[in-house]
Amino acid sequence: MTPMMTRSTLTIALLAGVLALPAQAYSIYVSNERSNDVAVVKSDSLTLEKRIEVGRRPRGITFSHDMSKLYVCVGDEDRIDVIDVASGKVVDSLPSGPDPELFVLHPNKPILYVANEDDNMVTVVDTEKRAVIGEIQVGVEPEGMGISPDGKWLVNTSETTNMAHFIDTTTLQITDNVLVDARPRVAQFTSDGKHVWVSSEIGGTVSIIDVGTKQIIKKIGFEVRGVPKESIQPVGIELTADGKRAFVALGPSNRVAEVDQQTHEVVRYHLVGQRVWNLSLSPDGSRLYTTNGVSNDMSVIDVAAGKVVKSLPVGDSPWGVVVKP
Repeated sequence: MTPMMTRSTLTIALLAGVLALPAQAYSIYVSNERSNDVAVVKSDSLTLEKRIEVGRRPRGITFSHDMSKLYVCVGDEDRIDVIDVASGKVVDSLPSGPDPELFVLHPNKPILYVANEDDNMVTVVDTEKRAVIGEIQVGVEPEGMGISPDGKWLVNTSETTNMAHFIDTTTLQITDNVLVDARPRVAQFTSDGKHVWVSSEIGGTVSIIDVGTKQIIKKIGFEVRGVPKESIQPVGIELTADGKRAFVALGPSNRVAEVDQQTHEVVRYHLVGQRVWNLSLSPDGSRLYTTNGVSNDMSVIDVAAGKVVKSLPVGDSPWGVVVKP
């Protein structure tokens, strides 16, 4: 140690060196509804690494528990394609019921709950047995699928019935129906399991439902200067695990609303690509990735800076997005 470098200055220098190191790279997976593939983007370079061909009209997308497999709803094939993440190839398929759109994986069981838009059912699929093990009759045009962190409650939204259906995962029975605003699309539970957020595309709101009472405790509305109210259509929702922030994709307004999870107030709006559908946060929460269905790209938002740092073409009609650490 030189006379000029004390122990404290050496510590500061080492910390600066650590902070300067790039974050560990991860992969972003995007389902493209019209090009019938899944795009894979590397986080460090923000470049398209490859495309994985799947069945027709891929939309919902999620990982297996160990993240070795990627499940993709392919609506026009009436099945779920299974991608081996290591090889980047479709290696299997699962039954799904007709026209699967969105699904959710039980937090500690190999069970997928699949919304079947065409027959007003939720199909229950055992991914290990590769078999349908149950069906649940729900409202008209089911879409959104959310599950509580403890796996006890499943929430399905029905677009035409305008309801959030609370389903007991043990009995597979609906216990409560909560009326929300027009055309509910996505349901997301908070990390503590106390609330579920439901977006209503035509209603233009997000309803926050208390899981204990099954009552709406707050409706969040949105206003963007210069944008007609009918163009503000909430769809995708992403909630941070620390309970501080929420992000809501606002469809043809080309905006993502950033909301305080505690006060339920809109903090700011992020301008992204055209017809923003769905969202996914990076593992450390520093970036938000959006799928923009009309501009055929993915926007990358620096959350702290509050701005888009890159737009990347990913395919024809990007729809779903998930991140693998």
